[in-house]
Amino acid sequence: MDAVMLHSLIAVESEPALKLPSAPGRAVARTYPGAPQEAASIELQPLSRTPKPNRSASTSRINLASTSSSGHLPKSRTETTIFSVGPELEEQSRPTTPKADSVNDDSANIDGVEAMQSIMEPYMNRWRLLAMCLISLSNGMSDSAPGALIPSIEEYYNIGYAIVSLIFVGNALGFIAGAFFVDAIRERLGRAKTLAVGQGLISLGYIPMIATAPYPAIVVSFFFVGFGMSINLAMGNVFCGSLSNSTTALSMMHGSYGIGGTVGPLLATAMVTVFEVVWSRYYAVSLGLAVLGGVCATCAFWDYERDTQQHLGSSTSGSGGPSGSTAAPKRDWRADVTAMVSALSNRVVLLGALFIFAYQGAEVSISGWVNTFLMDSRHVHDGSVGYVTAGFWGGITLGRFLLAPPAHRIGEKLFVVIVVVGACAFQLVVWLVPNLIGNAVAVAIVGLLLGPVYPCAAAVFMRNISKQKQVSGMGVISAFGSSGGAAAPFTTGLLAQAVGTFVLHPIVIGLFVVMMICWYGLPNKPKRSE
Repeated sequence: MDAVMLHSLIAVESEPALKLPSAPGRAVARTYPGAPQEAASIELQPLSRTPKPNRSASTSRINLASTSSSGHLPKSRTETTIFSVGPELEEQSRPTTPKADSVNDDSANIDGVEAMQSIMEPYMNRWRLLAMCLISLSNGMSDSAPGALIPSIEEYYNIGYAIVSLIFVGNALGFIAGAFFVDAIRERLGRAKTLAVGQGLISLGYIPMIATAPYPAIVVSFFFVGFGMSINLAMGNVFCGSLSNSTTALSMMHGSYGIGGTVGPLLATAMVTVFEVVWSRYYAVSLGLAVLGGVCATCAFWDYERDTQQHLGSSTSGSGGPSGSTAAPKRDWRADVTAMVSALSNRVVLLGALFIFAYQGAEVSISGWVNTFLMDSRHVHDGSVGYVTAGFWGGITLGRFLLAPPAHRIGEKLFVVIVVVGACAFQLVVWLVPNLIGNAVAVAIVGLLLGPVYPCAAAVFMRNISKQKQVSGMGVISAFGSSGGAAAPFTTGLLAQAVGTFVLHPIVIGLFVVMMICWYGLPNKPKRSE
């Protein structure tokens, strides 16, 4: 009797006026691991996304097995019932197709969960990170060398503090120009060729330096170097910051910059004082590293967009050619300006730009002028004072490699406050304690404490900037950082010419205060744990 009642529940009584739609085509057998395969089979026709005309409902064939009185579902007794499914239910039943915001994004939203790449997955990411570390190493060697070479440049061209400071201005203007064009270049050329363009501009800038061209040409050369560095820094920050282990990747990248910053003054000082070569010959080493970094980055990122799509499970792979050369549709230059203005209207970008402006201004001011301060105030006149700058960059390197894990555990927001306050205290030691060895040690400790600030800040910025604005936003932040790296040392040079080199310390301490004000205004979005 139970079987009869169940049969009456699932049977469809035919009515003369009801005309059932035609049966669908041959069903494809599918296996569903979560379903009891021996009890019943479920066959569903693939649902089409294209609406069909003159059809108000779609059908799905469901095989239900009639039960026996014991409750078992024998395979031999099945009855088929056709259920009518309305278009609303059919639309809800369609599977969600994973889509990326752009082939250039490092992650995308899949079923509401963001799928992120890591350093180890896909495999080429480890080589891409290595290439970015090599480029950062080269950038560090280039940025740290002027501090050791400024006395030689002044002597060679017979110029003063104010005029020699123009190299910082030229570098900053290049950074700002690069920030306005980096996003447009990336969209047109892809990441691989964008990095190649950046390294090519840097290489072009080194050539007049090696030739010891007239000083105005040297300033223009620093413009091209800054333009190229703006491109590769923005691309590197976006790539490393969008990985799941972003703090580690950013620490490795910027730690490599610190290694270059340590090696640069050592090599420059040795070439000028020990081997007694012209200051400009140092940049022959920088040129070789720039070319090598450009080749490695181009090769490593050539298939970046295609690998990103494969990592996201996409069935398409771009336009059919190598992804490194995939070009997006061209857009008007006004769109680029609009993107930059839109990025500046973002609170995180604006505060981050001011923060990095102050940070890099303090960093470059210390690196560029602490040797001159020690020569004037501590009466050190031999070339060995150039090694103090190497100690500062050595501290930055150790800080970025050794202090990143504590920063991750404590939290980047609190950690940055602690290290900046400590750096301010040791900067006062350099200013007020008249002891050369004590000053050299204090400068190294200031570098140690400042080392993890940039990667920690970049990780916080990336977590709080939307994916659509990450490239343009980080480009703006990098450009403002370079502006600070020019405005602060240039101002220091002008005031040092007028009143003395001691002005380095109040300028640096004031920049630390600006950093803390901006840092307080940033939101504290927690780090994702996937």
